[in-house]
Amino acid sequence: MARILMVASEAAPFAKTGGLADVLGALPPALAKLGNEVAVVIPRYRGFVLPRARIWDGLAVHAGPHSYLAGIDEVVRQGVRYLFVDIPSLFDRSGLYYNSQGDYPDNHIRFAALSQAALGIARHIFRPDIFHAHDWQTSLLPLYLRENFGGDPTFFQTRVVLTVHNLGYQGLFPPTALTDLSLDRALFNSAGFEFHGSVSFLKAGIVWADALTTVSPTYAREIQTPEFGFGLDILLRSSAPKLTGILNGADYSEWSPVSDWRLAARYSAADLSNKRACKMALLKEMGLQADPDPPVLGIISRLAHQKGTELVTEIAPWLVRHDVRLVVLGTGEAALETEFRGLASAYPEKIAVRIGYDDTLAHRLEAGADMFLMPSRYEPCGLNQMYSLRYGTVPIVRVTGGLADTVDEDTGFLFRDYSAEALAKAVGDALEAYQDRDAWAGRMRLGMSKDFSWETSARAYHRLYEDIL
Repeated sequence: MARILMVASEAAPFAKTGGLADVLGALPPALAKLGNEVAVVIPRYRGFVLPRARIWDGLAVHAGPHSYLAGIDEVVRQGVRYLFVDIPSLFDRSGLYYNSQGDYPDNHIRFAALSQAALGIARHIFRPDIFHAHDWQTSLLPLYLRENFGGDPTFFQTRVVLTVHNLGYQGLFPPTALTDLSLDRALFNSAGFEFHGSVSFLKAGIVWADALTTVSPTYAREIQTPEFGFGLDILLRSSAPKLTGILNGADYSEWSPVSDWRLAARYSAADLSNKRACKMALLKEMGLQADPDPPVLGIISRLAHQKGTELVTEIAPWLVRHDVRLVVLGTGEAALETEFRGLASAYPEKIAVRIGYDDTLAHRLEAGADMFLMPSRYEPCGLNQMYSLRYGTVPIVRVTGGLADTVDEDTGFLFRDYSAEALAKAVGDALEAYQDRDAWAGRMRLGMSKDFSWETSARAYHRLYEDIL
């Protein structure tokens, strides 16, 4: 068993903008159940509804010429210590990463300070066997550990795992950022953390970490190709011996139609009858005609080109002609938000769009839809297809990343070409199959029987920790 200190920029239920937070809310408790001692370090952002359970005052944190005294607050949840770094000048802001004017210009300082604070926590509060860093925001941690604390006996046996949740976000900053980062300028080269003239947080993590993981086996292979490598494919191919793909899990304590309190009615694979009630409730909530016969297609997504949502806007008139109902929940790129609003205005009886994120509605949408669209350009793991399977909502997905690892031809409908035509063909196949309701119910039940629980993922991480120790 190991002592694991995870470091990330967000964790559910405390701070969330995406799937990273879900992982940090579910994986640490799953690891604790296996007997590991686990703590998680995240910033204390504005608006936290939790007590200031201060366990340390005045932790010195340095980022270049910038010095801070951090308070450390603690909340214990599901056997995991969540440690919050309280530096108001850096983290007490309206958004986690940006505001209406764009990304915060000092993000490099903010997240360099987070990594430095985690090292301070490791020296004074929770001494780990393993640091487990997540995404670019904490990717300087292994570099700081090896280069700035290489002579500190506290860390002689400590190892670092870095999980890349999405290679498309690399933490790139101009060379002028070096002044703020407490890094040796001699390491700013092609073999170090320099990337086409910029400082790359993520590259630093890839180079200096002892082990790399990403969030599905297929994505681990994809990021070693020019198409999905975002310029780091050569480095990742050379790092392949230390790279592992471990599929994210689904939190079935939160996502199960058997126990989901948010639903109009609960149901199971043994008794699907109440799924119809969920469908009718969703249609009514979204202002669509409560007709149980036409199939309902659901989308819960960032409205972004990575997610393939522009393909959906292209085929929307075709969907309307086929008497399909489309329900969309998401927020993202302004142009795509405008397009989806326009579709809802043009086809108010058949398309409903909610811009924003509503967790309760997300659960009801998963239960009330008949099919779920995920036409992603690339998808490191994806969670909604796992939720959809458990809710008997048949996924229609592009074969990429974690979608390829979780959905097959028996449980969903697949397409490979990234095009509106290929998406329409897959939807058409699903609509045809939907006409045979007995066979469709069999497909639903098969999907509901799939188990992508966090226990399996946690055991894979546990083995990885043992290997590198």
